[in-house]
Amino acid sequence: MTNTAEKSSVLTEWEVMDDLDRRLVAELRINGRASVPQLAQILGVARATAQKRLDRLMESGDIKGFTVRLKDDLAKDRIRALIMIAIVGPPRPPVAAVKRLPGVNSLSNTNGVWDMIAEIEVGTMPELNTLISTIRAVDGVSKSETFILLGPA
Repeated sequence: MTNTAEKSSVLTEWEVMDDLDRRLVAELRINGRASVPQLAQILGVARATAQKRLDRLMESGDIKGFTVRLKDDLAKDRIRALIMIAIVGPPRPPVAAVKRLPGVNSLSNTNGVWDMIAEIEVGTMPELNTLISTIRAVDGVSKSETFILLGPA
């Protein structure tokens, strides 16, 4: 039988958040510029409740910040790719190095043959080629495979 103190130490952020928190985060993912009164109306709660929840999620670090999504035609001339990366040795140095590279939008751990997946966005094929070469040259990166995203399915 596990006591609650042991259980809470293994809870994920989504298990710590209640339904209202998850709905608030989902709405912010759709529209990060929504005002607190708009969020309160969508969620069916008082404005003060929405504000307190948003403040708490930001103070706890569950919400780290807000981002910008470009309309499709602004990003249509950009080259997007996924780079699968295998690492040898300690992961921190290559992870830190790859995250800092211009053109790397995000870096995620994964399972299977590859250790990480980098989401890439650049303006030209030569930029993509340079970025791939730079990633492959990072100390600790043993191999990579790149998939260029051609468009929506």
